[in-house]
Amino acid sequence: MSFITIDNATRRYPKGVVALDRVSLEIKRGEWLAVMGPSGSGKTTLLNLLGGLDRADEGRVIVDGLDLARIPRPELIRYRRERVGLVFQQFHLIPYLNALENVMLAQYLHSMADQGEAIRALERIGLGDRLRHLPSQLSGGEKQRVCIARALINRPKLILADEPTGSLDAENERAVMDLFAQMHEGGQTIVMVTHDLVIGRRASRQIQLEHGRVAGEFLTHQQDEEAIDEVLEYLWLKGEGEPAAHEICAIGARLATPQLLDRMRVRGILDPENLAFTEEGRRRAEHLIRRHRLAETLFSETFQMHESAVEEEACFFEHILSPVMTDSICGFLNHPPACPHGKPIPRGECCAGRQREVL
Repeated sequence: MSFITIDNATRRYPKGVVALDRVSLEIKRGEWLAVMGPSGSGKTTLLNLLGGLDRADEGRVIVDGLDLARIPRPELIRYRRERVGLVFQQFHLIPYLNALENVMLAQYLHSMADQGEAIRALERIGLGDRLRHLPSQLSGGEKQRVCIARALINRPKLILADEPTGSLDAENERAVMDLFAQMHEGGQTIVMVTHDLVIGRRASRQIQLEHGRVAGEFLTHQQDEEAIDEVLEYLWLKGEGEPAAHEICAIGARLATPQLLDRMRVRGILDPENLAFTEEGRRRAEHLIRRHRLAETLFSETFQMHESAVEEEACFFEHILSPVMTDSICGFLNHPPACPHGKPIPRGECCAGRQREVL
């Protein structure tokens, strides 16, 4: 299930200006989405809808199960305070409060002021020696880092950033973007508006808005690799006789566009005419299935996780486990021949002569 669902959202302003026109979009939990486009394309309006700062005139904007267009205003205010961290191009720091006090201000709004936590938040972003400095005594990059610490202090589920590097020099831009990368690696969901192509490429996915509509969507290298993996997994499961309605099969079939299949052909992992593995493609698919089913076994048997959570985590880990870690998990589990669903786990070199009896 998506963390954010935008379904045919439209926002009109006075005099008939349509800022967003039937926009539909899905954003996964932990995704970093860059929203790009020219001035007046609707980028900031989209961010305002996600942040509960504005409401759609038509359609739905659902964040973590909350329909922001329909919940009462007090609940919308609580949503902004508790679930969203906002980072703007303009810093919006209180000029007569120092860096520590500016961060703690966000805590006061939640009646949970904790100076020690605020100090640690600033230390984590490299401002431990700037705690008592006023905004006028900080550089642009340092001010933006204070804003990021303030946005994160209450552990929001969603970070919204509007041109966060727009007023920074190259050095401070890199420092701030490194912080966003750390947030993303920590599983934070980030939606960032930017007009800078270089900044946009740091995200895991990019969309282009033009005249209030989504004009294009672009995969980064990482997502392109994951799309290839999904197609390979689709073909493997199809070969095992999995039902066509299986979720992975459906995703794989949808991703198997002519452009992606051609890239797989060029890389020598697929015969697109017969929709069949090459030797290299079969080897990659086998490793992928092995990682997925070992992860399923680990989460199900060792951690006793619910089946839906097991599948979600296995889908994530299948893309990131290294060969060494995969073999370590396999050894820890005593080289299981099958996953909890009874499907065979492809053997690795670590499994030679070490079979485990199926209970």
